[in-house]
Amino acid sequence: MRFRLLALTLILSLGLFACKSTPSTSTTGSDTNARADNNANNSSAPAADNMQAAEKPRPEPPRAIVIPAGTTLTVRLDQAVGSKISHAGDSFSATLSSPVAVDGRTAIRTGARASGTVVDAKPLGRFAGGASLELQLTSIAVDGRDRAIETAAVSRVEKGKGKRTGIMAGGGAALGALIGGLSGGGKGAAIGAVAGGGAGGAGAAFTGNKDIVLPVETALNFKLTNSLEVR
Repeated sequence: MRFRLLALTLILSLGLFACKSTPSTSTTGSDTNARADNNANNSSAPAADNMQAAEKPRPEPPRAIVIPAGTTLTVRLDQAVGSKISHAGDSFSATLSSPVAVDGRTAIRTGARASGTVVDAKPLGRFAGGASLELQLTSIAVDGRDRAIETAAVSRVEKGKGKRTGIMAGGGAALGALIGGLSGGGKGAAIGAVAGGGAGGAGAAFTGNKDIVLPVETALNFKLTNSLEVR
């Protein structure tokens, strides 16, 4: 009888031990599975992000802007140029005073630096002829980089008053000859002619036209003869 009680007590103890240990094992397994799921999710996240990044279309590079021939470039001179103070082959600098836009897109911004060449410069003749000045743009800065350009020349011409100047000079000489002849005969006439001619020449030089001068900040319009592609 005592043996049976011991056996029964042992069986009950084993049963209780088994009941207590079973949930612990189950919980441990659940924790392990949860950790495995988290690791799987974490490892798959970068792959998913890479796939989404690959699926996004890359932005297209900006299209080039073509400034057509005939476009006007308005610049202001950074220095004075003129028919007398400049010479053919001299260079000059200028600044773009208004932006250049094509189809609503700005191709060249206001303030861009430009440079050009004096194609021709002829001062006013003393007694006849006229003054002329011819300029041409050769480059302009686009985003800080100089670009070679070709433009039509801008010309200024001042016509001289050759006939009026000649008459004044001849009249002075004739008047001097007349006065000299009356006062001293042939020799006096020759002296008077020289003196009169000098007076006439001085008068012609004084009343002649002025040379062409374009001061600093003068606005000039140059037209492109070839198209220019910018980005």
